[in-house]
Amino acid sequence: TRFIVGDAVSLEQVHERPTIERVVDSLRRIHEGPAIPGLFVPFRIVEAYRALAVSHGVPIPAAWDRAHEASRRIERAFLEAPMELRPCHNDLLNANFIDDGQRIRIVDWEYAGMGDPFFDLGNFSVNHELSAEEDAWLIEAYDGEVRGPRLARLTLMRVVSDFREAMWGVLQQAISTLDVDFVAYADEHFERLLRNAEGPDFERRLGEAASA
Repeated sequence: TRFIVGDAVSLEQVHERPTIERVVDSLRRIHEGPAIPGLFVPFRIVEAYRALAVSHGVPIPAAWDRAHEASRRIERAFLEAPMELRPCHNDLLNANFIDDGQRIRIVDWEYAGMGDPFFDLGNFSVNHELSAEEDAWLIEAYDGEVRGPRLARLTLMRVVSDFREAMWGVLQQAISTLDVDFVAYADEHFERLLRNAEGPDFERRLGEAASA
């Protein structure tokens, strides 16, 4: 590790197209880099978090069943159009961005591993509540164009990212020493993921993503 001199990236900046393009430039450098240790498969991670939470006596929210079914359907759609595993960061919060004046550096690699690069895109998008227009900017910056199947994969990964975050919050109820209401934290992410997974466009996006 080394100290990076630079400025924080604000939430307001994250919604600006030039910032999105710079974040994508940094992500592409990561995704095109050499393999790193570890495997990050969010569909298995939520199940592992559940098992650990149960072993600690934490009640599993009722929303689990609906969320897990949506997650399984997304996974099946993605298996129709598999992507090569690439190095991924998997925790893209603006608090982990440092602007050194040339590039946006991404720090805090606790959850990094080989995975689907679209998890990074969906994670970045949902963590900062990007709009549909901003998601299109994100895909255009990453792919050079906006194609429906790729945009659908990004949108579905927003759901997967929220599921991971919700179950992380459930597990923290047992293992964290922080003074944080992790029940409310998990509920917030469950609510958002189910709103998206049970919305009118979900079925169409599953079909599109399967042809990405």
